[in-house]
Amino acid sequence: MELSLEAYRDIVKYVGSRSDLATLCRVSKAFRNVAERALYNTVYMHDVVITMLLCTTLSTQRRVAEYVDAFTIHISEPSDSDDNGDDEQSDEDLPEGFLDTLSSALRNLLRLRYLNLCIGPGIPAPSAWILQGCTFQLRSFHCEFDWDSHLVSFLNSQRDLYDLYILDYNDSNTVTPTTDVPTPISSGLVPEACRKLSILECTFTEAAAALVPGRPVKRLKTCFSRSDIAEKRQELSRLVSGITQSTGRLRSLDIADSVYEASFTLEILTDLASAVSRLRYLGSFALPVPGDERLRLYGLLMKFPRLQCIELEVSAWVPLPETFPALRALSAELRIYCPHIVKVVFVHNFERTLIVYSNAVYRTDEEASAELLWRDY
Repeated sequence: MELSLEAYRDIVKYVGSRSDLATLCRVSKAFRNVAERALYNTVYMHDVVITMLLCTTLSTQRRVAEYVDAFTIHISEPSDSDDNGDDEQSDEDLPEGFLDTLSSALRNLLRLRYLNLCIGPGIPAPSAWILQGCTFQLRSFHCEFDWDSHLVSFLNSQRDLYDLYILDYNDSNTVTPTTDVPTPISSGLVPEACRKLSILECTFTEAAAALVPGRPVKRLKTCFSRSDIAEKRQELSRLVSGITQSTGRLRSLDIADSVYEASFTLEILTDLASAVSRLRYLGSFALPVPGDERLRLYGLLMKFPRLQCIELEVSAWVPLPETFPALRALSAELRIYCPHIVKVVFVHNFERTLIVYSNAVYRTDEEASAELLWRDY
């Protein structure tokens, strides 16, 4: 007896595991049509062999490939508990033709919207050529490939991209000088590329300075790449110049650094206050130990009247303010001058503690992902 399409969908919706979905695909043709859509809608792979098998299926069965909406590959370095005992995965561990099969599968994912490629050391980093010939229009793209002409060409084809993560950036790779005249630094992206980009996470301020102008970026996470203070000031100048050219109103800004210095924190906030004062999230900044420097910090934060959350680095404090009473006291001191701030993330030795002020009560929030708060504002 045939059921209605809605009945098949309701049954599939309550199936608890992917193995049961695969079994349901073999019950009947009607069940297969609905179960396959649920089975292949979101694909997550972390094993090289299974990835190879699935990519072979997607590259040979276009009908199934068109069901894929989100595609994630997370192949990382094997753990010490692996049977082979190797410390790292080598190129020889990859099945023959792995990248070719992956590339073929990606070309068949015509309706793909979310793509995450987290590739470990077993795959050569400059593998962005696997994106050649792909026609899907992504909404979110997490990429750990080298920034090269193949990656630039792919990004130039994206019109609907909203959320972008890039691990590498090198503007020199995208410039081919044809004369002796110096060529201006450029990302290589055409103005029409990524016109809807709203969330950008990149590990180089140079990438942010190049990608933000002309795009409606509202949430940005980046990192200083220099250690010399003079060079960091140049980075800061380029970054501020870039973010002020965003066609959207920047709401969240997270700037990481290898070393957090209170004096440079004050310089950053001074520049930002005159450029993007409507921020709702700010991080990461060194919380000065001396009282007079903290007052200067609070004075600068008062220039951000809409700021609701800030991340403060306290690793330089001796002793560390690790206890809840200590962190609560620092949060309360901050709110004397900035009562609009209701969340404070304290960072020490890369460990984050979130203090939340709600209904006149301070509390820790251990369930929230403190490192991802910048995406929420």
